[in-house]
Amino acid sequence: MKQFDITIPASSANMGPGFDSAGLALNRFLTLHVTEQDNWEIEHHSHLLPSFTNYHDHFIYQIAKQTAQRHQKALPGCKVIVDSGIPLARGLGSSASAALAGIELANQLCGLGLTSEQKLEYGTDIEGHPDNVASALFGGIVVTATTQNNKVEYVQIPTLDLDVVVYIPNVELKTETARQLLPSNLTRKSATTASAISNLMLASLLSGNFHLAGKMMESDLFHEPYRADLIPNYHSIKQEAKKVNAYGTVISGAGPTMISFVPKGEGTMISKHMTAKLSDYEVVALKIDQNGLQINQITPV
Repeated sequence: MKQFDITIPASSANMGPGFDSAGLALNRFLTLHVTEQDNWEIEHHSHLLPSFTNYHDHFIYQIAKQTAQRHQKALPGCKVIVDSGIPLARGLGSSASAALAGIELANQLCGLGLTSEQKLEYGTDIEGHPDNVASALFGGIVVTATTQNNKVEYVQIPTLDLDVVVYIPNVELKTETARQLLPSNLTRKSATTASAISNLMLASLLSGNFHLAGKMMESDLFHEPYRADLIPNYHSIKQEAKKVNAYGTVISGAGPTMISFVPKGEGTMISKHMTAKLSDYEVVALKIDQNGLQINQITPV
């Protein structure tokens, strides 16, 4: 009888101008405790997870079934206990983590032997873009591009001396809603400038010039100017974080969470300061998770 755990980190996409391309994994996790049995059973052990009435309706089950069918396999029965520290519809990659959980669940139960590239492809098919999926799968900061033949290329950036602080409001924002505000086209001049800002941000991160990287993060032209009015306290959070030494503060994914990139070792101090300014938020210092999706096989006693 198989027993195993699947652990997948939260993620934050875009990093400002890295729209639908740059993402990073964060040390909050979605965890599945799986035991094979004759029938299917799913339990939620977190207040952050939505209610459901039948396992057939559960997103993770649906993705697992879809993945198994993709390989002409049938899912065996199992009990899945789901725990999560990732809030829904907050811009922290909850849907990407759940999609990867379903993919990996099928992979383990059906012995599919999926490669990392296949998991990335399947997750991108579900999500529509690879940034959250790639960072949650591989860990760290990952830069992706979908080529004209729909192949996803990616590079994982080496570990950087950065901490992050996230500001999670008690409101949801669906990605679809935030995307509707974006223009369908940019002028050549705007696109050139926006692309240059993104390139310089990544080059600055890789060279260790975090002050310039933060400046470029806050200079995005692809999405933040159009979404700013949807994000509670957008301008005040950025201004206050800058006062306490944050390099740059941007929208996490589509929002409404915001995220600051801060000097290594200063995350806790900055989060305490910002908590006092944002009493109705969950403000927390996090680390960039370097491990990505993890499987822990359990040997029954």
